[in-house]
Amino acid sequence: MTLDNIKEEIEKAENIVILTHESPDGDAIGSSLAMYQALKQLGKNPDLVIPEHPRTFDFLPCANEIKKAGRDINYDLAIALDCADTKRLDGFENWYHEAKVKISIDHHGSNTMYADYNYVDPVAPACSQILIIVLTSMGIEINKDIGECLLAGIITDTGGFKYEGVTTETFEFVASLLRIGVNVSEIYKKVLQVKTRAHFELTKIAIDRMEFFEDGKIAFTYITLKDIEDTKAESGDHEGLVEIGRDLEGVEVSILLRETEKGYKASLRSKEYVNVSEICSIFSGGGHQRAAGCTIPYALDQAKEKIIDRTKTFLK
Repeated sequence: MTLDNIKEEIEKAENIVILTHESPDGDAIGSSLAMYQALKQLGKNPDLVIPEHPRTFDFLPCANEIKKAGRDINYDLAIALDCADTKRLDGFENWYHEAKVKISIDHHGSNTMYADYNYVDPVAPACSQILIIVLTSMGIEINKDIGECLLAGIITDTGGFKYEGVTTETFEFVASLLRIGVNVSEIYKKVLQVKTRAHFELTKIAIDRMEFFEDGKIAFTYITLKDIEDTKAESGDHEGLVEIGRDLEGVEVSILLRETEKGYKASLRSKEYVNVSEICSIFSGGGHQRAAGCTIPYALDQAKEKIIDRTKTFLK
């Protein structure tokens, strides 16, 4: 049993590194912080390595203990959370590959099963929800601090419990958190409702540039490095911009291109039937059926043409 293997390997290990995907969202950060605290509860010596993360999540317990780099050692164990592919480990694959044992805990259907032990449930709405099962099997007490981190992850990846992947177990777990004193409404507000000024400015830019294709079924917009510089945006300030297009009547797929040093990162969201993970896989990306991403190493006009043309073939 994979869970038994994971428990056994964690029990044997001393120095453990926790990694997650690049441009981490609330689920990546929440599940990583929950695992970090669980390992400390077991008396382990974990390092949580996230080079850059949105300050939106700095309120979470132990967020101040996140490291930008790991130690110069071969770790006994590496745990990747909420990451479908080692290529997305934010440039720190070396600590993962050089660890003696590797574990992946994830909920992406595009997961490549790259670890020695993979615990992947593509039906789960968040990696944080899967972690409830993992931590419970390890005998970890899900206390208020760990619960807050897991809840932040679940709220993020379910869009505040509004996406179709939400299960009865999701609400049962939230109810259990309320019983131990977790302030669900407060975490909801901090994770989803409070926005930075830079996010607000980027939102205005994205709305002003929005275009529609295929009788309004595709919404497209973009932001550039200059936009990010002009608005003094930080990591995570672009999160949620792609949702603006999807929420509009008649739109099936919303596309946001965000310029980076390596080209444009595309974020795609669909409403009812398009599997955007399949679209992104063509560009060596991936994700979920309704939320996915990829990198397109071209100038804006080419990147725009390629992603829109590919998206058109998936429309009814």
